[in-house]
Amino acid sequence: MSDPGTDAELHARRASSFGDQASAYARHRPDYPRAALEWGMSGANRPVRDVLDLAAGTGKLTEGLVDLGRAVTAVEPDPGMLAELSRRLPDVPALLGKAEDIPLPDESADAVFVGQAMHWFDLAAAFAQIRRVLRPGGAMVALWNHEDESVPWVREFARLIRTDINRGFADSGQTLRADGFGPFEQDRFAHTHRRSIDSLLATVSTHSHLLIASADERDRLLAEARAYLETVPEAGTGEFDYPLVTTVLRARRR
Repeated sequence: MSDPGTDAELHARRASSFGDQASAYARHRPDYPRAALEWGMSGANRPVRDVLDLAAGTGKLTEGLVDLGRAVTAVEPDPGMLAELSRRLPDVPALLGKAEDIPLPDESADAVFVGQAMHWFDLAAAFAQIRRVLRPGGAMVALWNHEDESVPWVREFARLIRTDINRGFADSGQTLRADGFGPFEQDRFAHTHRRSIDSLLATVSTHSHLLIASADERDRLLAEARAYLETVPEAGTGEFDYPLVTTVLRARRR
C-alpha cells in the first residue's frame, strides 16, 4: 500500500513542476474548443461578462475566453507561469494567487473557469473561495483536455506515455458536490491539436509525471513513444491532427 505522506509529497511535486517549463507549456499545450467554453458559460443564469480564469497557467484557456469577448482576470500560483501569461496576453489583468485564497473581492465574477488544474486543488477550500467570488447564479466550470482513446493508436500512445493524470475528475466516477452549488453537469467535446511527432512528444514532455521523472526514465519513455509513433500511418512524416476530447464540468452558484 502506498504511504499517504509519500503520495501527498508526490502530488505537491507534480503540482509545482510546471513553472520552469512555462515557455514550453505555452508553445505545446492545446487550447480549448469554443463550444466547450460556451457550454460552460451557459450554466450560469445571469449574463456572463466578468470571468476569472483560476490556475490560469500560461493563458491557454484565458485566450479563448478573451476571444469570446469576456473581461477576463487570470489568477495563477506559479510566478513563472504567470510571467509567461502576461508576456503573451499583456492586456489581461494577472494576479499571483491560488484557488484556496483567491485575491479577488466577493461576488466579482459571473463565471470561474479552471483549465486542466482542478485535480491539484484542496477542493473544500477552493470551492468555498470560488463561491465567494462568484455572483449568485454564476457558473463554476472545470475543463480537461485528454486523449481520445476511442482511437486505437491514440489509446496505445497514451498507455505508453502514461498520461492518465490529465483526466482529472473526467473519468474518475467521483460525483462532485460543493456547498452552495447546484449539481455538477458534464459534457464532452471533440477536439484536435495540430502536431508532428516531434511536437507531440514536446507536448507530453510538459506533463507533470515526466517533468519530475529522472532523465533516464523520461528519455526511455519518450524513446518508446517515438518508436511507436513512427509505426503509426496517421502520424506520417509531417503534421497531423491529434485526436482529443475536452471534458467539461459545470455547476451553478446558488
